[in-house]
Amino acid sequence: MKRKYPPHTDVVPPPLLPCDHKHYSHRSPWLRAMVLGANDGLISVASLMLGVGAVNNDVKSMVVSGLAGLVAGACSMAIGEFVSVFSQRDSELADVEKERQAHARDELGIDMDDLSNPMQAAFASAVAFSLGAAIPLLAGSFIVTTKYRIISIVLTSTMALTGFGAIGAKLGGASMTKAAMRVLIGGWIAMLITYGVLRLCDLIGV
Repeated sequence: MKRKYPPHTDVVPPPLLPCDHKHYSHRSPWLRAMVLGANDGLISVASLMLGVGAVNNDVKSMVVSGLAGLVAGACSMAIGEFVSVFSQRDSELADVEKERQAHARDELGIDMDDLSNPMQAAFASAVAFSLGAAIPLLAGSFIVTTKYRIISIVLTSTMALTGFGAIGAKLGGASMTKAAMRVLIGGWIAMLITYGVLRLCDLIGV
C-alpha cells in the first residue's frame, strides 16, 4: 500500500500579533533595587532604634543610632548593588562578545542600550534605603516619652512596610495583599527579635 501524505498547501500562517497585555519582567532590576532598598532601610533603622530604646531611654541615643544606621546602610546598599550589577554587566558583555565571535548578533538578541547600569542601580539603592530609613527616624525623633516613641516607630513602620509591599507588588504585577503581608511580617519579626534580644541583655546585665 502506498502511504498517504496530506496535500501540499501554500497557505502562509498569519503573522504573530503584538501581545495585548503588559509584561513586568523589564522592571525587575529597578524594582529589586528600589523595593529592597526601601524595605531594608526602614527595617534596619527601625530595628536599630528599637534595640537601643530597649536599653536606653534617652531620645538622643535612639536618634543618633538611627542616623548612623541610615548613613552606613545607604553606603552598604550602594556598594553591594554596584558590585552585584557590575558582575551582571560583565556577564552580559561576555555574551555580546560571544555573539561577535560567532557572527550571530541576532542569536541572543542583546541590546547594548539595555545592559545593566551599576551606577544607576547603586544610586537607586542608596536613595531608596535613605528614604525608607528616614521614616522610623522621623517618627521617633520628636517624642520625649520612651513608651510613646517606641509605639510611634512601630506603628509608622507598620504602615510604611505595608505600603512598600503593596507598591512593589503593583509595579511587578503580583498580588498586593500577599506581598504586603510578607513584607510586614518580615519587618515585625526583625524588629521584635532586635528589641527582645537587647531587652534581655539589659535585664541580665550584659
